[in-house]
Amino acid sequence: MSKNVKNGLIWAFVGVMLAFMYIPIIILIVFSFTDAKALGVWEGFSFELYRDLFTNASILGAFKNSMILALVSALLATALGTTAAIGIFHMRKWKKSAANFVANITMENAEIVTGVTFMMFFLALRLPYGWVTLIIAHTMITTPYVILSVTPKLSQLNPNLYEAGLDLGASPMRSMFTVIIPQLIPGMISGFVMAFALSLDDFIVSKFVNGSVETIPVYLYNALAKRGADPTLRALSSLLFVVILAILVALNVVSAKRRKKT
Repeated sequence: MSKNVKNGLIWAFVGVMLAFMYIPIIILIVFSFTDAKALGVWEGFSFELYRDLFTNASILGAFKNSMILALVSALLATALGTTAAIGIFHMRKWKKSAANFVANITMENAEIVTGVTFMMFFLALRLPYGWVTLIIAHTMITTPYVILSVTPKLSQLNPNLYEAGLDLGASPMRSMFTVIIPQLIPGMISGFVMAFALSLDDFIVSKFVNGSVETIPVYLYNALAKRGADPTLRALSSLLFVVILAILVALNVVSAKRRKKT
């Protein structure tokens, strides 16, 4: 088989996979601009579903909850992940491997198992499900992504900078915050954005520990289970997809510019 034929087959396979992934989303977005109740029926271009979306108190409340949860958990995950990354980076080899393994458990574990684990853990602590349990769970599942974002930046640092700060009279804490942390900011921003997007999009873990707090993914599930395919959900799903896509594109663009500048 010639190289051109092989490349053609590879690109064809990639194209088919992308089509299976994105054509349903494109169809959903297109039909969010018509107020027909049934998906697949076009009754003329309209913003009616989006008007209904922004006047629906339940949806707006769920959106507010999702944004607060994503912001708080992403900030906590960024602080914890950066601290953990610095600590892991300076460990000895076998300790570093063990710490990385433990940190990656929530990434590699099945999400439903993680959700059940959190549910049982909070139940054992007799901690009522709600905001506190949601923030703890989302912080724990997003912290490993911050660690992955910050660790490469630590590898690029001059190892003598911290000691130089100490030699110039700075305390260990001051040297850390004035010498090391500023150089980790690009990785911290990348980790924060990733944690924010993952928290905004999470359903399985949230469903197990949310109590009476409805986030957008939980609201979507409950609405489909109770009322069926409400046409407004097409507009909500489309908007959620666009928001998350915009966040990820912005992250990649900023990262690419920084890499080019470096």
